[in-house]
Amino acid sequence: MSSTRNLALLPEIEVLKRLTQAMAMLDACLSPEWQYRYYSFNAAWDAGKQLASKRNGSGDEWFCVFGAPGAILKGFDHESPMSPWQTGDVWRNVLDQVPVSLGALIADPAFPREDTTFCIWRGREDAVWHVGDISYPHGDDPDGSGWMLRMLDGNPHTYQDWAKDYYEVPVDLAAVEHIYAHRLLTPEIARTLNPEIDFAALRQDVAEIGYPIA
Repeated sequence: MSSTRNLALLPEIEVLKRLTQAMAMLDACLSPEWQYRYYSFNAAWDAGKQLASKRNGSGDEWFCVFGAPGAILKGFDHESPMSPWQTGDVWRNVLDQVPVSLGALIADPAFPREDTTFCIWRGREDAVWHVGDISYPHGDDPDGSGWMLRMLDGNPHTYQDWAKDYYEVPVDLAAVEHIYAHRLLTPEIARTLNPEIDFAALRQDVAEIGYPIA
């Protein structure tokens, strides 16, 4: 399971970008109403930047910005012992040691500093992901990164299991594998995931996500 204390399982930048696009595409098929989705992706979020995000509707979220300098992922588990809601401020060195070039990617009012319990970054030339030099409180997952990043293992079964539980519908594994592989989205694949999907309307989501379509 990926977490700030086990970064080796987190995929490299381009693989992570494709994975988060795939998860956003699957959510768009399963939930035509954006506000009920967990995962989103905006391929043209800002000049030279792309944005992946997770929101669970209960105040827990992460955002990952991809840009020329690399990628930075900032997350917030509002009930974790490292939450500023508990401590009064962001935990020491969670954000303090982010390189300036990568910090600039997420220096936006859309990402309030105080809504942070973990931050992970990787420059384009880096061989690994990084976190700050953090003294963690006791616990198996003190910043919430373990449970919040577990979906980023690249395994279609992980998404299928989660989506069946969250959306309370059958989720076809072959269709999930198709999307994870970034094969062309077709009406047939979309309707395998959601028989009632409006494929014409779905094209707007496809364009925002930047996913390949037939």
